[in-house]
Amino acid sequence: MHVLVTGTAGFIGYHLARRLLENGHTVVGIDNMNDYYSVDLKEARVQQLRPLSGFTFKKMDLADDEAMKALFSENSFTHVVNLAAQAGVRYSLKNPHSYVSANVHGFLNILEGCRHTGVKHLVFASSSSVYGLNAKTPFSVHDTTDHPVSMYAATKKANEMMAHSYSHLFRIPCTGLRFFTVYGPWGRPDMALYIFTNAIVQGKPLPVFNNGKMKRDFTYIDDIVEGVVRLLPCPPEAYDQWDRAKADTATSSAPYALYNIGNNQSVELGDFITTLEKHLGKKADIEYLPMQPGDVEETYANIDDLSARVGFSPSTPLDTGIANFVAWYKAYHTI
Repeated sequence: MHVLVTGTAGFIGYHLARRLLENGHTVVGIDNMNDYYSVDLKEARVQQLRPLSGFTFKKMDLADDEAMKALFSENSFTHVVNLAAQAGVRYSLKNPHSYVSANVHGFLNILEGCRHTGVKHLVFASSSSVYGLNAKTPFSVHDTTDHPVSMYAATKKANEMMAHSYSHLFRIPCTGLRFFTVYGPWGRPDMALYIFTNAIVQGKPLPVFNNGKMKRDFTYIDDIVEGVVRLLPCPPEAYDQWDRAKADTATSSAPYALYNIGNNQSVELGDFITTLEKHLGKKADIEYLPMQPGDVEETYANIDDLSARVGFSPSTPLDTGIANFVAWYKAYHTI
């Protein structure tokens, strides 16, 4: 495969690109290297990839129309994985325009590139945040997702609908993956595990929202990458028994599919913190705070469809995953 991986300097993009290269594929990685979080960390990820055979990196913004046209015209991508996005639920309350630019305008350029160059399969990142006010757990891709509670979630929902329209109109095989709280080495500094680790190591108060009554489907990065790698060579086909009178959101008469990709279990935040304390060898000074706007109390992935499709079965225990992150964190920060 000759794969375009967008967001290659990001957490998931870095790990996926590395795995594809190790498997013998060629990868063109792009990233705009924005300063939403540490550019040094993004640079460090890219530096890990540069020596690997078959890798090319370009600093580029998805919303740059002419650059994206040139990228697709100058390469013959067989597959595309779109992981680039303006991330973060809470930041979307402060800077909503950046989400439309990166997540909507940018994604349109991806769809147009795939449309005009015959890409065999587009896999794109959606998010568990699309479930919004849905209180039915575990979350199923067959449930409706019409009540998002953040601009970030709304743009991810928009991606799903945009991809479906292009799949319907131009028969582009598209698969959306709703990621559930990914964690592990080289993780994002704006996510819970990194924030908690920083607070505990530095002896600062650890902010825990909704007074600790939070549960998350924490999914280790290697399990996520395994699922994406298995799915990439398996483009969806139109479902010939799809019934418009009983429209199922996860399937279609177009070559389009949606899957949850998570650990298939919901972990209480207290248990998560206790495990982190164990591996850091230090107790947290917890500061309980009320629920933040745009947040949800629980995420929990039903992964039956993805398991049936490619045998996806996450296998990394939380204890192992957190231990691996702590080891990386200490090495990266030379503690």
